[in-house]
Amino acid sequence: MTNENVFETRLAKDIWETKYRYARGPVPEVSVTDTWQRVARAISRVEANDPDGWRARFLGVLEGFKFLPGGRILAGAGTRHSTTLCNCFVMGFIDDSMESIFERLKEGALTMQWGGGIGVDFSTLRPQGVAAATRNTTASGPVSFMSVWDAMCGALMSTGSRRGAMMGTLRCDHPDVRTFVNAKRTAGVLSNFNLSLQVTDEFMAAVAADASLPLCFPLAGSETAAQMRLLRWPGADAELPCRVFASVSATDLWHEIMSAAFETAEPGVLFVDRINQLNNLYYCEHITTTNPCGEIPLPPYGACVLGSLNLTAFVRDPFSRGAELQLEELGHAAAVATRFLDNVIDCSAFPLSEQREQAQGARRIGLGLTGLADALMMLGLDYASDAGRGLAETTMRCVRDAAYRASIGLAEEKGSFPFYDRDAYLAGEYVGDLPDDLRDGIARSGIRNSHLLAIAPTGTISLLANNISSGIEPVFAYEGQRRVLDRTGEPEAREAIDYAYALWRARNSRQTRLPAYFKTAQEISAEDHLQMQATMQPLVDNSISKTINVPEHISKEDFAFIYARAHELGLKGCTVFRPNAVRGSVLSRSSGEAIPGCPLER
Repeated sequence: MTNENVFETRLAKDIWETKYRYARGPVPEVSVTDTWQRVARAISRVEANDPDGWRARFLGVLEGFKFLPGGRILAGAGTRHSTTLCNCFVMGFIDDSMESIFERLKEGALTMQWGGGIGVDFSTLRPQGVAAATRNTTASGPVSFMSVWDAMCGALMSTGSRRGAMMGTLRCDHPDVRTFVNAKRTAGVLSNFNLSLQVTDEFMAAVAADASLPLCFPLAGSETAAQMRLLRWPGADAELPCRVFASVSATDLWHEIMSAAFETAEPGVLFVDRINQLNNLYYCEHITTTNPCGEIPLPPYGACVLGSLNLTAFVRDPFSRGAELQLEELGHAAAVATRFLDNVIDCSAFPLSEQREQAQGARRIGLGLTGLADALMMLGLDYASDAGRGLAETTMRCVRDAAYRASIGLAEEKGSFPFYDRDAYLAGEYVGDLPDDLRDGIARSGIRNSHLLAIAPTGTISLLANNISSGIEPVFAYEGQRRVLDRTGEPEAREAIDYAYALWRARNSRQTRLPAYFKTAQEISAEDHLQMQATMQPLVDNSISKTINVPEHISKEDFAFIYARAHELGLKGCTVFRPNAVRGSVLSRSSGEAIPGCPLER
């Protein structure tokens, strides 16, 4: 198979050549088939039995872009590069001391130097103005130290490393919450961070009741009982006494959060209590943050190994009356991909020993979907319809069941993940909703991976697969331009044509009007965006990266309602994008109108 009949756009070929082609090896890769063979060979080497057979099976799902491993896997597996195969990590909790702050900064820098993005919870740092623990000084607050991480990320980027990705989070009841919420109102501040606020159920209930919210931090002194609260604070194994610094109107704080998100698209929100309630490892870990795009909530030093099944590759006879999604083939590919990702954990290098211990203890993976919107159009289904959501649900259920079944089989062959506790695991809320045959299989044989499913944004690997729609997002635009960085770091514009749109045009060259089921993200209501995410979330044991696109003229009241509705629908988080002058873009319509998107692709 040659590049000429694999890549349908110059953009896709450029992405392969600049990001995933191993050109400096003993035998430089001349086609993407060489890349697939390198990756399949490397990931199959950990197989004790029949490595050649598994290499062939792995190659079978890689070919034709049926399965798209995370970018770190494609770029690093089987090479001599000192990189990790895990896309992202969550770093260890920062103790409230200068020594710990800079030790965690060093760990973050090493992780990013190896190619991993990071998530960091800054809630453990004492509020601005409070006396320091051991010096005759006052604390500058968590947001000031976030700027140190931001500078570190910028410095690494200047050395030619891949673009850094960081998630910074803070509890909604931290005394410095307003500083955090409004940090990005100033241009250039924390520009290397995504920000998300840890929103508790208590806060949402206080907003609904127009009640007050105590702002706290775990410092104990001569306070009275009325000035203290017992809370499960990040970094603690049990409830801690926390000093109440102030009580604020929950409604006023919510409006301030919504105003900042309206103007800057940040912070997003993490419904942190729901994340922990539905965590398969609720019995041995407490989660407060996620990887940079939000699809993997992780404990301290947790890692995510990602891969996505390209639904467009499983559509038979697209744009015809007989168009069909081949679920049996999809399920087979999901099973092979599950084993592939499990092997990655053993193939990967890790920047820190703590990351290796956590990854191998939980064996967390995140198998997801991409190309959903394109696949729906190829099947003649409207993304914003009950039929479209029904097909999406059927598809995700197929992948879930195949992945869990494969992981049970792997446990029989290779053993369960070390943190596995049968009774506690089966008592988990998500596991309790699995089909009886899967629960019986877990009870009998155990399971290889604590978590198996996540829906990632898949930005660059979707471009590699001829610009299929990303993750479960609608198509943003059918045609436009995307800026990419060449090997010298210089930006270049490339035509970007949506895969399904290009396929339809090739088959219907004489028609000028698109079918009614062709809809871009701007033509889909916020409620329909949310409904798609809500349809998929109960089937996903990690989480979902999803952006709700809204028009610039949306009212602040309607904007704020989206977040409240996301909580009501049972989502684990929410990010809403309203076009504005603060955010940059990499995609532009042919007319020259900017289209917001991911940062520059290196």
